[in-house]
Amino acid sequence: MASHSRVDTAHPVHNPDIVGFTEAEINEQPVKPKWNSLGPGIVAAATGVGAADLVATLTAGSRYGYMLMWAVVLGVILKIVLVEGTGRYYLSTGKTIFQGWRTLGAWTTVYFAPYILIWGFVYGATAMSSTALPLAALFPGVDAKVFAIVAGVIGLCLVWLNRYRLIETLMTVLIGVMFVTVLLSAALTVPNVGAILAGLVPRIPSGDPEVMFYVLGLAGGVGGTITLAAYGYWLREKGWNVPKYMKVMRFDNATSYILTGIFVIATMIMGVELLHSAGIAISSGDKGLLDVGTVLADRYGQAWATVFLVGFFAASFSSLLGVWHGVSLMFADFWANFRKPVDQLDQDDAPSLSSAPARFFLLWVTFPPMILLFLDRPIFLILLYGTLGALFMPFLAVTLLFLNNSKKVPARFRNGWGNNILLGGTTVIFLVLGANELYKALQPLFELLG
Repeated sequence: MASHSRVDTAHPVHNPDIVGFTEAEINEQPVKPKWNSLGPGIVAAATGVGAADLVATLTAGSRYGYMLMWAVVLGVILKIVLVEGTGRYYLSTGKTIFQGWRTLGAWTTVYFAPYILIWGFVYGATAMSSTALPLAALFPGVDAKVFAIVAGVIGLCLVWLNRYRLIETLMTVLIGVMFVTVLLSAALTVPNVGAILAGLVPRIPSGDPEVMFYVLGLAGGVGGTITLAAYGYWLREKGWNVPKYMKVMRFDNATSYILTGIFVIATMIMGVELLHSAGIAISSGDKGLLDVGTVLADRYGQAWATVFLVGFFAASFSSLLGVWHGVSLMFADFWANFRKPVDQLDQDDAPSLSSAPARFFLLWVTFPPMILLFLDRPIFLILLYGTLGALFMPFLAVTLLFLNNSKKVPARFRNGWGNNILLGGTTVIFLVLGANELYKALQPLFELLG
């Protein structure tokens, strides 16, 4: 039995002497979703869609036109399936996703422990740099490194306050800015609606050996990181922490990722109408978005480039803020509980952002990565980051298949055949995509040994 001393008093959920949920809680009348029943899904979606995802979508649009639009829609479906599975496991068992992984054996901790530390270190520098790029373009008199450092520290301060509602409100504003600016920029190009609709029919361009990886990248890469697994922690912060919120969670998740899909479609429209039609290639990485701003300025005037750069900033800073918040909660749960008996753990054991391990990770993801802003990134660290990162999405998909078919999940909330087919297909796609990313991550090592 659980003891009162181990309950996180900032987030009491139910009787602290019970692990999981009682039958009465499982059978409680569901809360009906409303249009204002959005929050954690918006946070997850805004966090997951960063500058790198926008560049990937723009590049696919510039290369193949609208032919891969269907892959964007498939990607939205895959994210809805994965995030719904994460939320459903949490709301039906009372265990966080990390506590669920613990039930599958020690191998999950062996993978997750180095991954979250290495990912946090490298991603910290990436997020700060990405946020700085549009600001440096808007204010060229200031060094981009200054903007990067300030963005990281502001993110740290905002999350350190441990006010979820503040973070959710800021993220909602940022995704609103991101959404409006990109949709306006896409509408400015006067897209071909017939071609867009034709692109929703699954087709593969012939004669290009790389096309399948663009397909998989659009389906699997847009909004797909460790932040998908953080969704349960945001549900808990919101107060949606018992089974009666299951319908609300599904509405929140589906609506948020559908909005994300519209946003990504608008990004692809820009790739087609601005770049594909003019035969323009953009830089790889986040700097590709600066190229898009230049194209907008040349074609429609500097004001539209400014609008787009503001959207670029909103996309980047929302990702930074979400990672500083959600992944810190995941790390705190890992650090506090990886040595405790797994059958005694539930969500009341997951520490809040005011805990020492959460604050350690906040500092870890902010200050040490600043070194990488001034140095070339060490090849060994990048190899580890790429290798572990390529395995995360397959790891999440496979573990959700096991967890949500487990007898530890109440029968009414286990996977049905539809869930298993969708999650199984998601697993296969991410395994193929992960194998390709793993090969690319290890390619420098092959070349060194060759």
